Amino acid sequence: MTDMQLRDANATSSMPRHVAIIMDGNNRWARARGLSSAQGHRAGVESLRAVIRRAAERRVETLTLFAFSSENWRRPSAEVSALMELFMLVLKREVKKLHDNGIRLTIIGDRRRFSSSLQKHMQRAEALTRDNPGMHLVVAANYGGRWDIAQAARRLAQQVADGRLDPEAVDESALDREICLSQDAPIDLCIRTSGEQRISNFLLWQLAYAEFYFSPELWPDFDGDSLDVALDAFQQRQRRFGMSQQQVEVQGA
Repeated sequence: MTDMQLRDANATSSMPRHVAIIMDGNNRWARARGLSSAQGHRAGVESLRAVIRRAAERRVETLTLFAFSSENWRRPSAEVSALMELFMLVLKREVKKLHDNGIRLTIIGDRRRFSSSLQKHMQRAEALTRDNPGMHLVVAANYGGRWDIAQAARRLAQQVADGRLDPEAVDESALDREICLSQDAPIDLCIRTSGEQRISNFLLWQLAYAEFYFSPELWPDFDGDSLDVALDAFQQRQRRFGMSQQQVEVQGA
């Protein structure tokens, strides 16, 4: 266990440095109101604004949001098209606000399947906010945890093939350096809305020691106050990192 993990284990009342959220429930929210899935996703953007604002106010260092998984392409084509249009609209309208508030934006995932226009807007958004000193906002789009691990392993394999890396040096630390979010603090808290209790191929490597919080609220109903509830629940947890409760208590004495 690293010194950082020991400090985290001893600080049960500390704020999470890195929060990840699986934003789930837009479609169910829309169906319950007789609305289209596109309207549900648009309502979800309002929750997105509120949660980003509150996370920044609570001084969360990194907020990672699961916006579109690599499996979401299987959804009806009309819904996927509406999501792509909404993604473009959000990039055009919201990035300037993020920049004005000092928030840095990074988009992780395989971009090759997105349109060239959408890819350009992603690049512009990241370039505009790259040097901002505030919260790091990470959006996972066409992202899958298995893809993430596979592409990290592929890079290590190429380094070995090129003679730049000894095969014996391929260990957890080496893979961790190649994985998405390697430059950010480890994920402390993962929130999933809508009452579902699964991680859906999200950040499989990075969630190894995260605490989980499952909210019954559908994503469009989840707001800043809801985030506060999740953060407060996290602060009541005792983080053990493989140790026993007694060991953690002795370390904290």
